Amino acid sequence: MHTSLGLFFLRLVIGIIFIKHGLPKIKNPEGLASAIKWPKQAVTLQGLVEFLGGIAMILGIQVQIIAVLFSIIMLGAIYFKKLKWKRGFTGENGWEFDLIILASCVAIFLIGGGFWVLF
Repeated sequence: MHTSLGLFFLRLVIGIIFIKHGLPKIKNPEGLASAIKWPKQAVTLQGLVEFLGGIAMILGIQVQIIAVLFSIIMLGAIYFKKLKWKRGFTGENGWEFDLIILASCVAIFLIGGGFWVLF
């Protein structure tokens, strides 16, 4: 019971974070694409995965698959921040936040979504 409640809370928070970060990519893909020098379509696709995946994570729909997709996104974020943009672990635009989200998604993938999932 407590494990499922904990997993639901973790899914809720992860879902909210990805919805919040995906929505701007859907609304203004051109702005972000030019800032990070990515194709607009890639930014839009990532935004859709984040936004729709966040909703699915909260509702408990295929949470382990969504956790894998989110883990890939977070590995990419860490790669860019650490190796391409030379950001530190902490501080402004650090990658510690990305690492804890990655760890949370890996935990959801390994443990599952708990009792309160749709499918």
